[in-house]
Amino acid sequence: MSESQKGDDVAAVQKCEQAYNRIRDELSKVIVGQEEVVEQVLVAMFARGHALLEGVPGLAKTLLVSSLAQALHLSFKRIQFTPDLMPSDVTGTDVIQEDPESGARRYKFLQGPLFANMILADEINRTPPKTQAAMLEAMQERQVSAGGTTHRLPAPFFVLATQNPLEQEGTYPLPEAQLDRFLLHIQVDYPTGRDEWEIARRVTGGAPGKVEAVMTGDEIIHVQDLITRVPVSDQVLGYAWALVRASRPKAQEAPEFVNRWVAWGAGPRGVLTLVNAAKARAVMYGRYHATIGDVQAMARPALRHRIAGNYAAQSQNITSERIIEMLLEAIPADKVYERPAA
Repeated sequence: MSESQKGDDVAAVQKCEQAYNRIRDELSKVIVGQEEVVEQVLVAMFARGHALLEGVPGLAKTLLVSSLAQALHLSFKRIQFTPDLMPSDVTGTDVIQEDPESGARRYKFLQGPLFANMILADEINRTPPKTQAAMLEAMQERQVSAGGTTHRLPAPFFVLATQNPLEQEGTYPLPEAQLDRFLLHIQVDYPTGRDEWEIARRVTGGAPGKVEAVMTGDEIIHVQDLITRVPVSDQVLGYAWALVRASRPKAQEAPEFVNRWVAWGAGPRGVLTLVNAAKARAVMYGRYHATIGDVQAMARPALRHRIAGNYAAQSQNITSERIIEMLLEAIPADKVYERPAA
């Protein structure tokens, strides 16, 4: 990279930090608290990924996503996933149309609600796996195949899905292949007492504020391209690599508690997610380099859906969250990690 390109990128990072602060200010007009959730959703988007938001009903997950679409000036579609939803209801379908002049019939593809910049897949785990799987190609390849023809999705393209905890009735667990397509798995918790008081005051006290657009789709694409150019030191890369390697049972690097409680650990996509999410977070905070702190901040949302506890862990209520905490304690951040010889 030339010095002039680096200088331009450093200036662009400062603009991105300003945009991030403005987005937070706009969202605060309608969303009280949830600063960490907002940060993680934007990290996923700027890192060119998708996010899964999990929490009990009533925590403003849907409001957050729709408000974010307004702040980013993007086309937005909401898909309410239900047990009777068919794959074609999501992706679109071919229909026969007749030419009124010639009478000739031909197939025409009618786009489904998936054709938008931002998709809210609301309660995605309330629909059976067949319909969930209809999202796989779109999330990975940014395209939809129908009738032997490939239809490109608009850019930028994000899927922000919400899901209720699996212990609630009427839910279907997401297949592991689809879970892995989500860059981040974000937990949405109950608001603090102070925030809940403010929510009640706002909702019962008048009309909510109006969210103004801060960024366009083209500007988001420029930020995504910028993040791919942000350098990562071997120290930061090595730390992310070590965390993921240590999460796999029977691996040479695995601590004893991983062998005891983990059924399977994170794959190579876990390393990519940690590094890319760390880079995106660094840019949002005005830095042209990712740090160990960025990796640690993103470890839970990046890995919680990529580490599965075994029966022993479940019987002792050892969650993937707890395993990640133990990994962060067990893997030294100040160690110099080197590329393996083989």
